[in-house]
Amino acid sequence: MNKTKKEIIITLLLNIALPYAIYQLLISHTSSLTALSAAALVPLCDTLYSLIKTRKADVFSGFIFLGLILGVVAVLLGGDERFILLRESYVTGIMGLLFLVSLFWARPLIYYFAERFTGHDPQMNEKWERLPNYRRTFRLMTAVWGVSLLLEACVKVALVYSLSIPTFLAISPFATYGIIALTIWWNISYVRRVKREAAARF
Repeated sequence: MNKTKKEIIITLLLNIALPYAIYQLLISHTSSLTALSAAALVPLCDTLYSLIKTRKADVFSGFIFLGLILGVVAVLLGGDERFILLRESYVTGIMGLLFLVSLFWARPLIYYFAERFTGHDPQMNEKWERLPNYRRTFRLMTAVWGVSLLLEACVKVALVYSLSIPTFLAISPFATYGIIALTIWWNISYVRRVKREAAARF
């Protein structure tokens, strides 16, 4: 297994799989607040480790940590039954806005995610500096993910206030997973097409 694959697996385990497992293990024995707080410790520790090791903030781990903290805030806010059903979508919507706001940064969020998965490959910085198409690729992917996350949140808000709660619970997972699955499919297809075009040029 090469270094890049190891980086991807470790990153996904530490920032997605492990926090999710901790949350699922604790949620039946404690409150949502405690379970989310415990899950948030993993990406926080990963971010601190990366900061100490590379002296550079780990944007991906920080992004996951922020999402979990927003989940904690949503739990603390409470609210009626419909608001509680939408807690995850409010967080998703904020994450989507953050993707779109990052388009105005020197480098958008997707760039930092890719950098984390490739083990901070120095060639990425070189390509970013000299290849306009490379920059355009990352900005487009960031924009698509931002719009998709916002769309998921808006669709679920519309559904929860137009359907009965049992109907919403039955339908909303299809909306969520359908939008995310389509975005992942587009992302994979787009990256493959970009790589084919780059290979054809050289």
